Amino acid sequence: MKIARFIANRIARSKQQSFSRFILRLSFTATALSVAVMIIALALATGFQKAIEDKIVGFWGHVRIQEKQADKSVRVREIPLQRNPAVELKIKNHPNVKSIHPFVNQYALLKTKSSLEGVLIKGVELGTHGSSYQQFVKKGRLPLPLNSVFSREILLSVYQATRLNLNPGDSVVLYFTQPGQAPRPRKVMVAGLYQTGIEEYDRLFAIGDLKMIAPLTGFRNEEIGGYEIYLKEPSLAAQTASQLFESDLFPPTWDALTTRDVAPQLFDWLNMQVVTRNVLLAFMLIVALVNLLTCLLVLVLERIPMIGVLKAMGSTDQLIQHIFIRFGVIFTAGGVLVGTLLALGLLGLQATTSFIRLDPAAYYIDTVAVEIKPLHVLSVVIGTLVISTLVLLLPSFLVRKISPLRAIRFN
Repeated sequence: MKIARFIANRIARSKQQSFSRFILRLSFTATALSVAVMIIALALATGFQKAIEDKIVGFWGHVRIQEKQADKSVRVREIPLQRNPAVELKIKNHPNVKSIHPFVNQYALLKTKSSLEGVLIKGVELGTHGSSYQQFVKKGRLPLPLNSVFSREILLSVYQATRLNLNPGDSVVLYFTQPGQAPRPRKVMVAGLYQTGIEEYDRLFAIGDLKMIAPLTGFRNEEIGGYEIYLKEPSLAAQTASQLFESDLFPPTWDALTTRDVAPQLFDWLNMQVVTRNVLLAFMLIVALVNLLTCLLVLVLERIPMIGVLKAMGSTDQLIQHIFIRFGVIFTAGGVLVGTLLALGLLGLQATTSFIRLDPAAYYIDTVAVEIKPLHVLSVVIGTLVISTLVLLLPSFLVRKISPLRAIRFN
């Protein structure tokens, strides 16, 4: 094996100009680019999915508890449920629950001096629940909580503010309506502007104080729209929701839904991106393997005289096969290393500078998100090396069919 290692290393370091050197360079470049594209595709797809999920979860929590109703859409005003301190305590004590927050949604008309716009006001506990919206604030600030009375500040979306020509600090009037009742006005101040990038939310929702919104919904005392729950381990959301639903204290008319249940269309769209990513990875791996196969095939054909001499000197087919397989592994490892370094460099540049921008109207984010997972990088590197080594066995079997006499005379 030392002889095979020595010859393979000499072939790899050879500076002799030949047609095979050109093919080797092309194959090396294709392998490096294929590995780089696979790593970049995984990092971008993972980053994109995480960025969108963070937006949805930041707006709705990981698990949503509400009264059972046919339409689970977030655009529907909830059936009121009575706050239950025992259930709240039970949920808080769950090992995977980070926090639980009551909320209520109520339709209202937002009136300025010259315009009128319909909005869905989401009432939350400012200061605790409200802080989860900090990531979306683009201008101004979050509404400030008041201990004794409700806060008269709201958070509008950039979309709504642009349509109504509003800025932080401006005053508007909210009209809350109930069937058979006169509209109930509330003069409020725009504390800040938010933007999630998800058009459905930005067009519809404004954020206000739960203590101001709840009495205007027509709900009775201590009734709310539901609870939003944030988890310590988001990947266990479905399992946690099921455990809460099956709890002995959980009312039979309540429902525990994950964010995927509440906004399935967005998660279905994200799953389509995963399918596209997997197809791209498969194509890149095929390109790398075909190039390596061609490379070693050309190298074997060019080295037929050398094979003939080695066989004439008593070398076994296994030894000669080992020479070419070892060369192929060295060659592949070099391409994988260069491709990995190239991918990590480009991803690091994007993470620090955000030089690739996106249209938020189409992609919900304004820059390409990057999420580098060591497991993904190792999977690409190790997987490419292992599969390539297995594929490299194919052209090495040509060695067995080469006659020493004909090989020495081969030109």
